[in-house]
Amino acid sequence: MSVSLPAVMAGVVLTGHGDMDKQQYRTDLPVPVPGPDEVLIRVRAAGVNNTDINTRIGWYSKSGADADDASWAGKALEFPFIQGADACGEIVAVGSNIDAGRVGERVLIEPCLREADGQPLERFWYFGSECNGGFAQYTKVAARHAHAIHSQLTDTELASFPCSYSTAENMLTKARVAAGDTVLVTGASGGVGSAAVQLAKARGANVIAVTSPAKSDELLALGASRTVDRSENMISALGKDSVEVVIDLVAGDSWPDLLEVLKPGGRYAVAGAIAGPHVQLDVRTLYLKDLSFFGCTMLEPEVFPNLIKRIENNDIRPLVAHSLPLAQINEAQSLFLEKKHTGKIVLTVED
Repeated sequence: MSVSLPAVMAGVVLTGHGDMDKQQYRTDLPVPVPGPDEVLIRVRAAGVNNTDINTRIGWYSKSGADADDASWAGKALEFPFIQGADACGEIVAVGSNIDAGRVGERVLIEPCLREADGQPLERFWYFGSECNGGFAQYTKVAARHAHAIHSQLTDTELASFPCSYSTAENMLTKARVAAGDTVLVTGASGGVGSAAVQLAKARGANVIAVTSPAKSDELLALGASRTVDRSENMISALGKDSVEVVIDLVAGDSWPDLLEVLKPGGRYAVAGAIAGPHVQLDVRTLYLKDLSFFGCTMLEPEVFPNLIKRIENNDIRPLVAHSLPLAQINEAQSLFLEKKHTGKIVLTVED
């Protein structure tokens, strides 16, 4: 079942790894056709994320020599394709195995995919990486990954949630953050960091946010009980053995100090390395303090449904720094790379 649909659509295609000139806004792209277990979504807004830029420049490649492993799944990407991990929109058509009553649903897309092309995935894909994503007027996804959302928030506001907030919620879930925990969040003014501050606060945790002084007040307003200047030494600022959990999006040269401020039995969760992916680990710190490390990419099954509930219950709020039309994707990514904003930059997808 479907409504009347056009044959072509507007969208941004990535033609290869490289600079922004590899992104092309086109108006002649074919509208995707949903498979038996898929839904077709009219995208209304799509958020900008680090993963879009990292994928474009080939950052995920560990070889350094080429980009054959420059994807979440560790294999070569097939160009051209449509990026965009965040998407809010409405279902306009469904596959033959999907209840036609879902047409008209407002949905958020769960970006970490366990199913694609009607098949379960041995190794997860990421929406807008191993398959086409939300930087277009229409997109398709397995029906299980299109979650109905009932909210008074705008499409632009809702599009700020999926990638960043599910990443943050997944980190908190894996690290077992509970009421009363003291949680240190690095990179706290970014999309994932600001989400982690709100979601940890919603769990009843005491949140310490690492940020620049210029953004301190914004993080305190989001729920942090204290901020620490990112240029400070964490041991001097907080003291050794002072926090139960570290939510890290930064890594880099100062990474060893994060383990020192963890209490014995502390939990460290990581989902980013914006200050550099290579760190120095003294293994004695790891085992003598009985620390637990969590790499966080594949979402635990309960994470996205729990995020939907948080949004619908108004436990968290959207933080949209800028909104631009999809055709201005290069301008949006330039703003993103300046790192002067707090929260998300969102692209609107117009008729």
